[in-house]
Amino acid sequence: MARRARRRLPSAAWAYLEGGAEDEYTLRRNRAAFDELEFLPEAPGDVREIDTGTTVLGIHQPLPFVLSPVGAPRMVHHEGEVAVARAARHAGIPYGISTLANTSVEEVAAQTDTPLWFQLYLWSDREVIRGAIERARRAGFHALVLNIDTNVRSKREREKHAGLSLPRPQLTLPSFLDGALHPYWSWHLLTSELITFPNIGPDDRRSLDVVADLFDGTVCWNDLKWIREQWEGPVVVKGVLRPEEAVRAAGAGADAIVVSNHGGRQLDHVPATIDVLPGIVEAVGDRVEVLVDSGFRRGSDIAAALALGARAVLLGRAHLYGLAAAGEAGVRHCIDILAHELTVTMGLCGVRSVSELSPDLLRRRVPGT
Repeated sequence: MARRARRRLPSAAWAYLEGGAEDEYTLRRNRAAFDELEFLPEAPGDVREIDTGTTVLGIHQPLPFVLSPVGAPRMVHHEGEVAVARAARHAGIPYGISTLANTSVEEVAAQTDTPLWFQLYLWSDREVIRGAIERARRAGFHALVLNIDTNVRSKREREKHAGLSLPRPQLTLPSFLDGALHPYWSWHLLTSELITFPNIGPDDRRSLDVVADLFDGTVCWNDLKWIREQWEGPVVVKGVLRPEEAVRAAGAGADAIVVSNHGGRQLDHVPATIDVLPGIVEAVGDRVEVLVDSGFRRGSDIAAALALGARAVLLGRAHLYGLAAAGEAGVRHCIDILAHELTVTMGLCGVRSVSELSPDLLRRRVPGT
């Protein structure tokens, strides 16, 4: 799906989907870390019936993953969140949208009856955020996700070199020629509504350039307390890489944490999430649900995370590849692929349910072997 997505997208849109921060060490590390894990299957048993279901934030779901919030998905397909929400409904799994979604919370909620999560970027203008929270509540969203790793915007050199800009791409000779080579994407961009951010205030605050200025460095732990006062439902803290941060989030009232390095798109040269996951799981015990994202592309990756103690995995780029390639049908196909791969991995490991995935099914590869 990633190869098909690459063929569909011009350089700027592909840079947004595939790129990371600075030298993209973290981006590469997220994938390379899985190369160091090896499964140690148990003796064969009766695995004719395999249950991939789990419970996340109090709601049972048939698959142990969530379609993760990603800003500006209409950069890769003109239907954006609408197509993803419909695919989530078909699969019966949660879907999270970003503060920087290109579709209103009301319109997304109209597309699905599965749990919806709203990911918050916090800025100094708390009234704007308060208004976004209230709209998410009225639209029936289930959970709020507080990002703690986006207090300032990262330096994404691949996007800059590709000339990324919103609400309309820069019209230069290279971008014009690139658009001509990708007529499907270009036609829908030109004939659809402007790509804006309808959940964060008035129109003059919705271009990418202005939004970048809103990452003003004001996020702190007191914001979690403030959010708990604004929201009665589950609260998820996303961007945790240290055990002590996970413990602090649990003590401050979080219902779940997401072990995340933002898919390598924020601070470069941080560890892969699969590497720090076991220590965080051990630190928090059963005080909060531990979720994880960043770098997951295969059902076997998901199985490894569950074996190391994660309750579920959030999938960002993985579902956007499908969106870019074929809209809703592409997202549904990606979900089916991952579900099948997970089932096969579980069967080959000799386990029949997610609860049977345990650390003794994995080992770190011995150097030199």
